[in-house]
Amino acid sequence: MILEINPIVKKALDNNEPVVALESTIIAHGMPYPKNVNTALKVEQIIRDNGAIPATIGIINGVIKVGLTHSEIEFMGKSNNILKVSRRDLPFVIAKKLNGATTVASTMIAANLAGIKVFVTGGIGGVHRGASQSFDISADLQELAKTNVAVVSAGVKSILDIGLTLEYLETFGVTTVGYKTDVFPAFYTSESDYKVDYRVENAQELAYALFAKWQLGLNGGMVIGNPVPKQYEMNKQEISQVIEQALLKANELGIKGKKITPFLLDAIKQITKGKSLETNIQLVYNNAKIGAEIAVELAKLQ
Repeated sequence: MILEINPIVKKALDNNEPVVALESTIIAHGMPYPKNVNTALKVEQIIRDNGAIPATIGIINGVIKVGLTHSEIEFMGKSNNILKVSRRDLPFVIAKKLNGATTVASTMIAANLAGIKVFVTGGIGGVHRGASQSFDISADLQELAKTNVAVVSAGVKSILDIGLTLEYLETFGVTTVGYKTDVFPAFYTSESDYKVDYRVENAQELAYALFAKWQLGLNGGMVIGNPVPKQYEMNKQEISQVIEQALLKANELGIKGKKITPFLLDAIKQITKGKSLETNIQLVYNNAKIGAEIAVELAKLQ
């Protein structure tokens, strides 16, 4: 067995009830225990409170689990041997019966296999700073170009090159949408220096746009930028300076590839004395609410 869908999630999908996919990288590589587990469980509860069924996705003993149980989330949060799994890693993590936490790309793949159309995360991956030399571009962007799952996030992680990321998405026909905003959010802050393609005012309007996109046979996802609430965002100048410090540290230590994002997020957390982590948690909670609302409206159209 390669894919296993939790019976609660399976029943909801069979009955055309709203389901929201969640990644597991944030549990295994994004936060310390027990904050990671508590955050994951609260995110699931927010989704339930807003009328949808949560489906946290991870890989245990080589099986993609769509809808982790409480004990499986605990396992993900406590274990030290959880691999970070993107598209290229999936075949071998499955074949070798390993444990893995799914990134945006691999969560989209699993969600699509299960028939889930809405996915909530913190921030998507993108074009890394200095990519003109390193060619370091997240697989998330190609996945968004071809996999029919809408992704609700607080924008692109601000450790990345936001402008180049948006240009890349435009090249592959991926729409960026601002939820009640004209400006693309920048993860730790509610605004970047870039505009979105379209602004929407409610979940109903957004759900209909997704329905129309897929009815037209336009494959691929959609990036829904939902800004971090103002009371939890960080000072734009302050976080920019912190990111520069973290990038210098990563460069000095030669950190590259899939290790770079978790390293930078951890370095930023340390420099900000945990303030960035609290912002990260609050923006995920906010995304969960909006994602559930979109899933509810989309289910009405199926």
